[in-house]
Amino acid sequence: MSAQSKRMLRIPEICHKTGFSKAWIYKLIAQGRFPHPVKIGSRSVAFIESEIDDWINQRIAESRGEVV
Repeated sequence: MSAQSKRMLRIPEICHKTGFSKAWIYKLIAQGRFPHPVKIGSRSVAFIESEIDDWINQRIAESRGEVV
């Protein structure tokens, strides 16, 4: 999928993609260490897939000592 993807993912998909629990994802968001969700309804949010993919790629690069 292209880096310009605007596909929205819900929290179960984010949990699957990252391997993190819902609670841990929201803790990272509160700490400013994870992309913020987009409000899509009165009680629902989604995440932009390209932002999540970029975040994952940054974590991989950092773990390998690569400059991001």
